[in-house]
Amino acid sequence: MNKRILVIYYSQTGQLKEIAQNMVEPFEQDASYEVDYYNIQPIQDYPFPWDNASFFGVFPDSFQQIPTAIKPPPEKVLQGDYDLIILAYQIWFLTPAIPINSFLKSTYADQIIKGKKVVSVIGCRNMWAKAQHKMKQLIQNVGGELVGNVAFVDRHLNHISVITIVHWMMGGKKDRKFGIFPKPGVAQKDIDQASGFGELVKNASKTNDFSNLQNEIAEAGGVDIKPFIIFMDEKANKMFSIWSRFILKNDKNRKLKLKFFKAYLLTAIWVISPIVYLIFLLTYPLRLNQIKRKKAFYSGVN
Repeated sequence: MNKRILVIYYSQTGQLKEIAQNMVEPFEQDASYEVDYYNIQPIQDYPFPWDNASFFGVFPDSFQQIPTAIKPPPEKVLQGDYDLIILAYQIWFLTPAIPINSFLKSTYADQIIKGKKVVSVIGCRNMWAKAQHKMKQLIQNVGGELVGNVAFVDRHLNHISVITIVHWMMGGKKDRKFGIFPKPGVAQKDIDQASGFGELVKNASKTNDFSNLQNEIAEAGGVDIKPFIIFMDEKANKMFSIWSRFILKNDKNRKLKLKFFKAYLLTAIWVISPIVYLIFLLTYPLRLNQIKRKKAFYSGVN
């Protein structure tokens, strides 16, 4: 009997879908596997390209993991008894995107994922560690077992990637801003090589032994951990928690609060972050043991 693989995803630009498709290419080419896809569809979908108000408007609900209504999955998916789930997701404001979060908090997720092995696949700018920690909990809550994680990120310098991702998200075109900046998002070379990680997952699936899968993914470069990015991710999560609770406390002056948040975020990126980076470098030797612990923790699946 063939083994069955389900790919669950939500992709606005198509980048994450392409990554997921390349990941499962080794399964697609193996006659002993059947691959199904489930594209999560919010009842009220999100715009792409984003406009300024919509982009910042999803911040508080996204960070606080407040679900939105989604359309039911196809009956074939609901009734399918899958051997492995590939869960591909975007990150919005340091948190799994609202559509994927909404699915994982629905009764559909419990029906589809409970008792199943899960490999998460991230497509994001660069900060994914804390979001993946939240994803671990979401998968655990619906009875799934996370056995692997691969993070596909924009490898350019932090501030360069800020400029290029805004150009893409707001303009809708994955091209070079002004003709001089690099293309935004995950490099096409990394997307094309996603099948290599798929081979690792398939090898584990063949033997039904996933115990060493994450170590193999890490050795192959699938979870590139940058200490300063983790440091900033953790600090930003604390500030986002304060801001999101403040905005959601009541609907009064929500638009004004979001404008203040936008001003804070721009200041944090362009003024505070460089200062914090300098302090981080100066204190780096004092943080070595802490950094090793965090790299080990965020690289793993437990």
